[in-house]
Amino acid sequence: MSRAEIMRIHVRRNARKRKPARREPLALVPLENRLAPAVTVTVDATANVHPIDPLIYGTAYATSAQLSDLNIPLNRDGGNASDTYSFQQDATNHGNDWYFESIASGSGNGQGMDAFVSDALAGGAQPSLTLNLFDWAAKNAVSSTLGSFPVNVYGPQQGVDPYNTNLGNGVTAGGQNITDTNPGLDYVANSPAFEQVWIQHLIATFGDSQHGGVQYYTMGNEPGLWNSTHRDIHPAGDTLPELRDRIIAYASMVKSLDPGAQILGPDEWGWTNYFISGADAAAQNWGATYNGLNAEAWLLDQLRQHDATTGTRLLDYFTLHDYPQGGEFGNDVSQATQLLRNQSTRQLWDPTYVDQSWIASTGIDGGKVNLINRMKAWVNTYYPGTKIGITEYNWGAEGHMNGATTQADILGIFGREGLDLANRWTTPDTGTPTYLAMKLYRNYDGAGGAFGDTSISATVPNPDQVSAFASVRSTDGALTIVIDNKNLLSSGASTSITVNLS
Repeated sequence: MSRAEIMRIHVRRNARKRKPARREPLALVPLENRLAPAVTVTVDATANVHPIDPLIYGTAYATSAQLSDLNIPLNRDGGNASDTYSFQQDATNHGNDWYFESIASGSGNGQGMDAFVSDALAGGAQPSLTLNLFDWAAKNAVSSTLGSFPVNVYGPQQGVDPYNTNLGNGVTAGGQNITDTNPGLDYVANSPAFEQVWIQHLIATFGDSQHGGVQYYTMGNEPGLWNSTHRDIHPAGDTLPELRDRIIAYASMVKSLDPGAQILGPDEWGWTNYFISGADAAAQNWGATYNGLNAEAWLLDQLRQHDATTGTRLLDYFTLHDYPQGGEFGNDVSQATQLLRNQSTRQLWDPTYVDQSWIASTGIDGGKVNLINRMKAWVNTYYPGTKIGITEYNWGAEGHMNGATTQADILGIFGREGLDLANRWTTPDTGTPTYLAMKLYRNYDGAGGAFGDTSISATVPNPDQVSAFASVRSTDGALTIVIDNKNLLSSGASTSITVNLS
């Protein structure tokens, strides 16, 4: 996702009361809807006990004030522009998110990303940075914006930047992608040696990963889509050997300079490219396998073999992106979509849940995403000892409390299921319900009050209606419980909840 796609939508606070703050007139509420089924939450402090990693509460592009207020431990620089960054040029190319334009990130000498790192540290969070794995890095436009498809070079195009009509979208008036590109127009050559200068600068400026500096580096962004998002410099779909070799080259460079740095990747975008490469997706080879393995399993196995040969672990976190594909990631708050949001978070953990989108039609595992367990199984089989993370996710409806209850549900799931790291895309506006749903877990009282750091068992009869998460807080031994009432306010129904503690 790009910075241009960041949704800044105001939402109402979700009142967690037996009687909702807003009710339809009684005459409009069917009798059977006035009382939702009573729910019993059962908590057992001796069952399913395991630590909760605070890195699951990460976000992206938060301000220092937001990071401090939310007590967020990890702030990500990511998206389609991030993986073209050039430290020397202090610029990023925004790919097909914005007319393939290279735009200054800061005022030069890495100032743009230095400011991001400084703001994260000032807010009490660790910055997580994305490395450019391409053969090209964005060129800084000193006096004007640069683009890959200027109209005065390539002729009329279907779309142009409304603020600079000479820069097009790379699609001819006849609807064909322009393929005879000249990257030198808005890029400079990139390589591990070129990127090394940036890592050296970060260490010199902030310290290494063990002494106050940057700890987390992600190897690229959504490689399965490079031939779309960055078709000006990577017109062909990525092959797995290519991706493996790029990760090895750039991760080895980082580890040689800062052995304690944590490497994340491959940050693949979603379902299709979990299983096949970008090249096979472009060729519609949907059933492709690699030595009998799917794409992510093959990549993990290859990196494990490399580590066994060199004696150096390169990948510390196996990370993917996950967006619901049934229309949840948007502004639709119809009753049908709200109910779908309530259910579709089960794709993160439930091995029986069949995704209600095009994913089911692929025939892969019957459309059962079961993402966190799937990632654990891949790692345990092909790259033991690697942690797992979801570095982009968003279930939409940030202008509606259905989105806020979904966000609370997701954070509870991450802790209960033992995810190691996560970054929401991106940070909601301060004070909105989705923002407060995040704050509930980390700083609900403004004085550091937080959900506990040791997960324990909490069960409910139907997680599509009410979910619950329980934990113990190490600072004072308190048992802490989050109960998330997903029943729709539009029904006018109250939900009676009983908590049984064991």
